[in-house]
Amino acid sequence: MKVHTNPLLGSRLIGESPKRRLVMTMYYVYVLKSIKDGKLYTRKTSNLKRRIREHNSGKVISTKARRPLELVFYEAFLHKTDAGRDEIFFKSGYGREVLRDKLLNSLK
Repeated sequence: MKVHTNPLLGSRLIGESPKRRLVMTMYYVYVLKSIKDGKLYTRKTSNLKRRIREHNSGKVISTKARRPLELVFYEAFLHKTDAGRDEIFFKSGYGREVLRDKLLNSLK
């Protein structure tokens, strides 16, 4: 069985031949860092590449004034609920601490 993955496109293609493909949606928890003020922004999406493009083009109200933004972290999940659980965790006090420890060099 051939497995093709591309985390930035938001899906994973699985199948034995080009005629039979099963498309599985991947869900991503991502963290953006504002170059302007250094603050972090954490959310989830099913299409990471599109969502980052929307943030940096000013289409997202909550990050429009904080552009430009850079992707500093992401995790991929097969289930939306798992991604949602991690998003909520990284927004908690302890979760922000864990995230900052993971990204120690990226946040300098």
